[in-house]
Amino acid sequence: VQLQASGGGLVQPGGSLTLSCAASGIIFRANNMGWYRQAPGKQRELVASVTIGGSKNYVDSVKGRFTISRDNAKNTLFLQMNSLKPEDTAIYYCAAARAISTVVDGRPDYWGQGTLVTVSS
Repeated sequence: VQLQASGGGLVQPGGSLTLSCAASGIIFRANNMGWYRQAPGKQRELVASVTIGGSKNYVDSVKGRFTISRDNAKNTLFLQMNSLKPEDTAIYYCAAARAISTVVDGRPDYWGQGTLVTVSS
């Protein structure tokens, strides 16, 4: 199983980035997916999730700014991030799980490697 995250980088406050997570070795359409982040000195948190059926949830701090989406035909998960703030600086991880409860609990079946997002002027 491989979850390959990409798209991180340095962006100015107010800017945008789109993260991608290419999945292999799993039946992508049968997995619930999530994006987590971990900022320096802080615990990892679930930023956004999308279920097998397409239901989406976001942590309050990113609502209205971030959009999670999935392309089952391409086995790829996305996170569109707009109006970025310095507090969004973190390593972002994608994850997959058969049960959405484990995504919510921070115990997904599979983790991807992280991609660093730095928001700074």
